[in-house]
Amino acid sequence: MARANRNWERLVRATLEREQLRIADQGHERTPSRIAGAVPLPPSLGRASNIDAILQAADEIQLEDPQVARILCEQAYGMAQNLDPNSEGRGVLQFKTGLMSLIKQKLAKRDAGRIDRKYDIEHFWEFYQTYKRRHRVDDIQREEKRFRESGTFSTSLGDALGMRKVLATLRALVEVMEALSKDADPDGVGRLINEELRRVKNADAAISGELTPYNIVPLEAPSFTNVIGVFPEVRGAISAIRYTENFPRLPSDFEISGQRDPDMFDLLEYVFGFQMAKDLDAVIDHGEANPSPSCKTDNSVSFLEQIICPIYDTMAAEAARNNNGKAAHSSWRNYDDFNEYFWSPACFELSWPMRRDSPFLLQPIKGKRGKRTGKSTFVEHRTFLHLYRSFHRLWIFLVLMFQALTIIAFRRGRINLDTFKILLSIGPTFAIMNFIESCLDVLLMFGAYTTARGMAISRLVIRFFWCGLTSVFVAYVYVKVLEERNDQNSNSFYFRIYILVLGVYFALRVILGLLLKFPACHTLSEMSDQSFFQFFKWIYQERYYVGRGLYERMTDYIRYVLFWLVIFLCKFTFAYFLQIRPLVSPTNTILNLPNLVYSWHDFFSKNNHNALTIASLWAPVIAIYVMDIHIWYTVLSAIIGGVMGARARLGEIRSTEMVHKRFESFPEAFAKNLVYQETRRMPFDRQAPEVSQETNKTYAALFSPFWNEIIKGLREEDYISNREKDLLLIPSNRGSLRLVQWPLFLLSSKILLAIDLAIDCKDTQADLWNRICKDEYMEYAVQEFYYSIEKILHSLVDGEGRLWVERIYREINNSISEGSLVITLNLGKLPVVLQKLTALLGLLRNEKPEEKGAANAVYQLYEVVTHDLLSPDLREQLDTWNILARARNEGRLFSRIEWPKDPEIREQVKRLYLLLTVKESAANIPKNLEARRRLEFFTNSLFMDMPLARPVCEMIPFSVFTPYYSETVLYSSKDLREENEDGISTLFYLQKIFPDEWENYLERVNEGKSIGNAEDQQSKSELELRFWASYRGQTLARTVRGMMYYRRALMLQSYLESRSLGVDEYSQTESLTTEGFELSREARAQADIKFTYVVSCQIYGQQKQNKKAEAVDIALLLQRNEALRVAFIHMEENVEPEGKREFYSKLVKADINGKDQEVYSIKLPGDPKLGEGKPENQNHAIIFTRGEAIQTIDMNQDNYLEEAMKMRNLLEEFRGNHGIRRPTILGVREHVFTGSVSSLAWFMSNQETSFVTLGQRVLASPLKVRMHYGHPDVFDRIFHITRGGISKASRVINISEDIYAGFNSTLRQGNITHHEYIQVGKGRDVGLNQIALFEGKVAGGNGEQVLSRDVYRLGQLFDFFRMLSFYFTTVGYYVCTMMTVLTVYIFLYGRVYLAFSGLDEAIARQARISGNTALDAALNAQFLVQIGVFTAVPMIMGFILELGLLKAVISFITMQLQLCSVFFTFSLGTRTHYFGRTILHGGAKYRATGRGFVVRHIKFAENYRLYSRSHFVKALEVALLLIVYIAYGYTDGGAVSFVLLTLSSWFLVISWLFAPYIFNPSGFEWQKTVADFDDWTSWLLYKGGVGVKGDDSWESWWDEEQMHIHTLRGRILETILSLRFLMFQYGIVYKLHLTGNNTSLAVYGFSWVVLVGFVVLFKIFTYSPKKSHDFQLVMRFIQGVISIALVAALCLVVAFTKLSVADLFACILGLIATGWTILCLAVTWKKIVRSVGLWDSVREIARLYDAGMGAIIFAPVAVLSWFPFVSTFQSRLLFNQAFSRGLEISLILAGNKANVEK
Repeated sequence: MARANRNWERLVRATLEREQLRIADQGHERTPSRIAGAVPLPPSLGRASNIDAILQAADEIQLEDPQVARILCEQAYGMAQNLDPNSEGRGVLQFKTGLMSLIKQKLAKRDAGRIDRKYDIEHFWEFYQTYKRRHRVDDIQREEKRFRESGTFSTSLGDALGMRKVLATLRALVEVMEALSKDADPDGVGRLINEELRRVKNADAAISGELTPYNIVPLEAPSFTNVIGVFPEVRGAISAIRYTENFPRLPSDFEISGQRDPDMFDLLEYVFGFQMAKDLDAVIDHGEANPSPSCKTDNSVSFLEQIICPIYDTMAAEAARNNNGKAAHSSWRNYDDFNEYFWSPACFELSWPMRRDSPFLLQPIKGKRGKRTGKSTFVEHRTFLHLYRSFHRLWIFLVLMFQALTIIAFRRGRINLDTFKILLSIGPTFAIMNFIESCLDVLLMFGAYTTARGMAISRLVIRFFWCGLTSVFVAYVYVKVLEERNDQNSNSFYFRIYILVLGVYFALRVILGLLLKFPACHTLSEMSDQSFFQFFKWIYQERYYVGRGLYERMTDYIRYVLFWLVIFLCKFTFAYFLQIRPLVSPTNTILNLPNLVYSWHDFFSKNNHNALTIASLWAPVIAIYVMDIHIWYTVLSAIIGGVMGARARLGEIRSTEMVHKRFESFPEAFAKNLVYQETRRMPFDRQAPEVSQETNKTYAALFSPFWNEIIKGLREEDYISNREKDLLLIPSNRGSLRLVQWPLFLLSSKILLAIDLAIDCKDTQADLWNRICKDEYMEYAVQEFYYSIEKILHSLVDGEGRLWVERIYREINNSISEGSLVITLNLGKLPVVLQKLTALLGLLRNEKPEEKGAANAVYQLYEVVTHDLLSPDLREQLDTWNILARARNEGRLFSRIEWPKDPEIREQVKRLYLLLTVKESAANIPKNLEARRRLEFFTNSLFMDMPLARPVCEMIPFSVFTPYYSETVLYSSKDLREENEDGISTLFYLQKIFPDEWENYLERVNEGKSIGNAEDQQSKSELELRFWASYRGQTLARTVRGMMYYRRALMLQSYLESRSLGVDEYSQTESLTTEGFELSREARAQADIKFTYVVSCQIYGQQKQNKKAEAVDIALLLQRNEALRVAFIHMEENVEPEGKREFYSKLVKADINGKDQEVYSIKLPGDPKLGEGKPENQNHAIIFTRGEAIQTIDMNQDNYLEEAMKMRNLLEEFRGNHGIRRPTILGVREHVFTGSVSSLAWFMSNQETSFVTLGQRVLASPLKVRMHYGHPDVFDRIFHITRGGISKASRVINISEDIYAGFNSTLRQGNITHHEYIQVGKGRDVGLNQIALFEGKVAGGNGEQVLSRDVYRLGQLFDFFRMLSFYFTTVGYYVCTMMTVLTVYIFLYGRVYLAFSGLDEAIARQARISGNTALDAALNAQFLVQIGVFTAVPMIMGFILELGLLKAVISFITMQLQLCSVFFTFSLGTRTHYFGRTILHGGAKYRATGRGFVVRHIKFAENYRLYSRSHFVKALEVALLLIVYIAYGYTDGGAVSFVLLTLSSWFLVISWLFAPYIFNPSGFEWQKTVADFDDWTSWLLYKGGVGVKGDDSWESWWDEEQMHIHTLRGRILETILSLRFLMFQYGIVYKLHLTGNNTSLAVYGFSWVVLVGFVVLFKIFTYSPKKSHDFQLVMRFIQGVISIALVAALCLVVAFTKLSVADLFACILGLIATGWTILCLAVTWKKIVRSVGLWDSVREIARLYDAGMGAIIFAPVAVLSWFPFVSTFQSRLLFNQAFSRGLEISLILAGNKANVEK
């Protein structure tokens, strides 16, 4: 048995050692401690005890006293045994075994004697006393008392950090000592221990930590290291929650956790287990507290179990019915339905305590039909009809205007009574369209009638009958008006009735519209309580719980009304003169044409005046009419946005030269905007010049510490080098020098230029000075040089030497005042003097004193100045000066040098040396483009309007919130060095993309410049290299670093404001220094109370359990950022027999030992992920944020120190005047930092930048419809957390969760603004596939928005003009995008109809008209939208505004040369496909894009899988239409007209087919093309099966592509859409030479016989028998005979009939189209086809189609791959020059390496 135990212990030790080695190999900075790290603590034990803290204490003292450490470990073991005696929890048995093994092997007595527990207790007590004395704990208590009384601090941060560990260890000792005291001698050491415990508990000392129970940050810190504890607001909060005598008495047996007095939360815990206001009132009225009846359980009270869990269980059951997002929205209740149940009095049916049998809590059974509770107030049926229902006012307006303009056009512009009567036809149109909307209201509410409010249903019924009767009545009266119009003897009775009815109805609508929508009248409508008026108001607009008061102030209303009036003027002028009027004459002609001869069998066009012909002519024009309003909106918003941006002073500083020129004005602008007014006290009168100089110096002194921290930050980020940092730093300007000292990059080479001017000077002193003063910075440089030399020399020498310095300067000053400087000095000798000065300063800047050398240098300077520089008279006077001559003769002159020790002098020496030695111009400093951009934007923003800064202690506290799932946290060494197939690693890629930053990094880590291949160099710090690379990707590490700049900025600002505890006193300029600001405990505490950063890492707990690298990296970030908090979902397996899992929402931080320390743990009713992942991730963790504001930051964002300094200005916007309501969301400008990665990234960057700047600028003002489009907006936390939160999370419908926060805020009377004086970095997708997936997600999300209740309510409740703004900037944008593509189809199908029917030629010959003016206008507008011209308009305006006109033109031309039009056309198809498919079939989902670097080649098969159905099939359909149109169409202009009419369509075809390969890295390299073909064929022919993914098999992929068709409605719609392809076969068979002029229907029937024959032949040729060998031979013989017969028959038909070779190709096209129709129908009705046994044949036909489509696309790619220059051109097109060159070099090296290996 003993041997078995020893073997077990050996196994445990080996396992622990191996685990330690594994963790150490991950490159983590934190190495596990000897005990706590070696024995992982299970979560089930760590949550309920302090075992981890005790083990950490054992680690700290085991070397000091192993016996005490052993006692601690034994206590930890005992606690674990008590918590889980049977070791049922996960990992508990391993923990106990490992801990016992360590106790026995390392800490127990070596001999076999029995351990004496009495001795252990006594020894423990002695150690405790010794430990307290050694670490001065009693002194700490006394210091703490003095600290609280005086409000001053003496302990440095370093001491405080060490003391935190001491106190943590001491707490563990106290806890263990308390447990041991039970076994101690009560008359001996036990008495001493109990006395100590009482003293510790009652003492107001650091050990008890009065703040600890309330989790004030930092969690474990006592008050003497946590200055937060003495801030008045914190002490007030603590005092407010203390238990007072007014509260009911708690029972005597109620246990209070921790060493503290009871508080308010103890009462809530005892009564409810939570807070409930209704019951709380009754409880407080009683003298003694009692558990709440509504929350009672069997053993305790729990609000969670009794109130929350029943609702959660119902929600979980409903969520389970959504079938992972595939079920219809109408079949289950989402979060909105549950929330809106409480909007009506029906919620009182739940009663209190809640009735478990309430219909509200009825749980549906998954997968079964039965009784269930319906939707609440809205049903999200999947249909395009929602567009009409939500925005019916828009569609009615467009239809009525089109009708009116068409009538006027057909009346040839004559306005008379007759025309007026015809125009009145808009009345019935209006009434009928209103009736349609009321019908949709009735139909689309199906599914909510049983649960909706009775008043809401009554309104639907009343409106239905009212609108129905109105439309019938108005239509009837208007018909009578038309009859009167034709009757010349009529008395116009019906006309007068009609006018009266319309007038009354119009007046009523206008009055109601004014009262409900017009801001000035809205108050009146709210005040009116007349039932009659309220009834009509209710009919006109339903009252919701939300959406009330959606109006703005009058000035804002007028602005956006004028905006839309201008658009309407432009749109309808264009529509009338270029779209409608040109079609009038062709239409009239076609209507009056006699019966035309059709070239096919016509079914529809007899005796209907050629209606289909007219429809084909008007359809594309109408399509453009519907969508071109968005074109005008884009143009006008670009103009308005540009003007607004110019007024906001954007782009004033857009180059380094502008930074240089205006730098002198930066300090004042900074001080006025970013420095609190009390800090920048100006005691001077600004009138006098000398006072003005002093004032400028004061401003510079205020500005310098902030500017220098910004520059240091740029250096830390490796954007600038050490030399650039020295040149960019600005002196403190707080010394005795009487002038402003500017950064050296402004003054570099100015001294040398001034000397050149002096040497060349032939004029007077005044002329020389005037020439110098033309360059103001040269003037500054000369003055600073002159006064600094005097000060330095004066500090170096004493005695006679100092007299000489004073005499020289006195003489020179006299000469300057007399204007005789050019006479007194020999200016030609200035270079020699400069040389000597440079040598002297070079010596003085060394840290090690070289007094002898310095004395020699000073003497040489004396010689040069005295004998060369001065005039002969003055030289003679100095030579004969007795004092100086005697010292010189005795060798005392300059023999003693006082080496500079004064920091001010040393700073001047270093600065002056650089001023003299930097000879080249600093115009290109900084060199890095990103550093330039940041400095340019920051300095520009100083002149923009922003609220004045409040002191940090008075600013609005805020939190930053980042959701994270499983994205990259930190690149590993393997990630960086792993090479792709081209031999390119991520590190190599980064070095070539960011060469200057790589050089700066090497300089920073003291590795010098890279020689040869920099990747082969070994980095001194692997971790630093990982961080350097991660900070250039879209990683969590980059985001955390950026957001922690907020804390750094607040510490800096608080430190400089020098807040004193208790009294606010602000230091003067002389004390403004940033040295040590990060070590200031006051500044850190002030920053911590104002700023919190929470990263919601949803699966961090699982990652830790699975030992994922992401968990290690997150822990590393926690260690490096003490203010960082991580929230996550923790799941525990219950040890009970039921095995129910428990879920907790946890918040952790890094403790003093670098381990995760739990701050909060909140038990949840169940798995919180019932809806979409990201919003659920945000919702569970938002409670961990603090403050009044919260900034939402995505994990691909960045921040900058200089922008963080403006955060308190931004927060003041919440208190500003931005309309009739205070802001609830502050929009923030974004900078897309991924634009330099590739050309695609540049396109996306420019497109995104134009939207987040100019676009959102216009949306916020004047349109007042800006929503929340994603991070980094700042929310009013209190407003939103009490009104539904910042994220809606219902499955699928809320896939684009961001914008719903804006919808929710607006509906609840919020106000969303936009501000551009502050920016946040943003990463975007950089590869075409990534971009397509992202745009697919957004387009799918917009498709779901169409169905949502939020869009419906906003569309209904906004006034008309604001509704227009809302529509065209949300779902309307995607509708117009889809209409752009549909216009191509409408035009081509119309033209193909005319071509097939033969009407185009017949009409052209008889009428000689075609209406090309209107058609050209429509097609040109469509083409311009298609290629992204109107997308580029805001982009170009943004370029002009922020870059200048020339750079804007160059950038636009460059984008065109890099094929941006191809990209925009391709993106058009992506958005159209996913938007349309989502509304038709659903399927919107989150699509992970990867956010990585595009350094790999995408295989042909992968591109085909992604774009086959979204682009390739549609492009080939358009190509087929074009081919048919060219083959059979007719136009007067011949080929030229065909080209002009179809140019945009051909461009679309080429873009959709080949863009994935044009923008594919190495897409035209021959070796990769061959490999792609092999991979393509393998994928195409690989059989599918269970578990085979679509990436591996065509069959599996094909099955996945059909999954979106799963409803009957979807199948019917797909069937209808698929039938359009039958048109090709029907038209082509009548165009064959074989059929001649025969238009019999039998011709078309015979074509189907031929098609069936081909299908039979296909089946014969693809039949593969699996029977006998002889049967296979028979089948092969039959197939051969049929092949020969088929060829022979085909030759005979061609030879002896009219069938031509062209007819053969035409037949193939027609049969291909029909085959695709059959294939689509078979896929749509899959179950039926499978039941009749034809599914295998359908699948083989589908494989043949995909093979053919792939071959059509692959062939041009293969041909172009033959030419090497194509691949080279593509690399230059896709990537910048450095990377292209690096790619080629890498390929060459790889080839050479391969040859060597061979």
